[in-house]
Amino acid sequence: MRYYLAPMEGITTHIYRNAYHHWFYPMDKYFTPFIVPHIHKEFNAKELRELLPENNQGMELVPQILTNNSEDFVRTSLAVQRLGYEEVNLNLGCPSKTVVSKGRGSGFLADVKKLDEFLEDIFEKFEKSDMKISIKTRLGMEFPAEFEELLAVYNKYPLEELIIHSRVQKDYYKNVPDREMFAWAVGKSKNSLCYNGDLFETQDLTEFQQQFPQVGCVMLGRGIMRNPGLLQELKSGSKMSRENLRGFHDEIYKGYQEICSGERNVLFKMKELWSYLIESFPEECRKKMGKKIKKAEKLVVYDRVVEELFGFYK
Repeated sequence: MRYYLAPMEGITTHIYRNAYHHWFYPMDKYFTPFIVPHIHKEFNAKELRELLPENNQGMELVPQILTNNSEDFVRTSLAVQRLGYEEVNLNLGCPSKTVVSKGRGSGFLADVKKLDEFLEDIFEKFEKSDMKISIKTRLGMEFPAEFEELLAVYNKYPLEELIIHSRVQKDYYKNVPDREMFAWAVGKSKNSLCYNGDLFETQDLTEFQQQFPQVGCVMLGRGIMRNPGLLQELKSGSKMSRENLRGFHDEIYKGYQEICSGERNVLFKMKELWSYLIESFPEECRKKMGKKIKKAEKLVVYDRVVEELFGFYK
């Protein structure tokens, strides 16, 4: 089984990816949070920092692109290729209303004809290129059955991989992923599949492998954010150590202190991290310590709270 780290805006930055890769069971692939093509420049400073090979050493990184314009996708893909990348991923999964309202992300799934034309154009332009193109998609906008028409389109093109988040756009991250539709896709897809959606515990991963032995890849997002030792537990049966968890936190903390201007920005990034990571700690301390982290307005206060919190981890 191959394991991928899902792209999560504001969370899975190069600082997070490097810390995870250093302290925990390494992923087979990491995906950048989506890049929106620019008209007058290739990348802004933040995007370039995420993409620079020297900031992603020792890992296989796939840049993800968010657009519904084929020319923008091709132009940005070529710029990514010049940095040394061999694969790009098209985001057809983001459910955010601001993204969907512009017909991007999962909003692009509403116009199957336009999506088909988009894919035909980019694959025609990359016909003689060695650039690999993968897609991360949802099942549709409102109903899982929409995926039947979408998969017919995807099957027309030689995708490197089709990553399926088994929800529709209106689900956001609620409700239960539709495993029945994913099972249907397993039998119908001409491209290699990767599954994404609600794999939070080792039992979830084990049950998925038993249900879909023919699927060799899963993408993990919130499950890893909540428990970065998830794959370690799956492989060895042992819980992640306090030393690894603390080292992971401290590396991320130091990284954001180096690139963020001002304590407020550092705290914002760390609070984002803790909105998930607090789930790794004993249930009896989560609510109390989570509130303390949210209320911290100075790094010195944050440091004291984190020290206290790690005292609960055994």
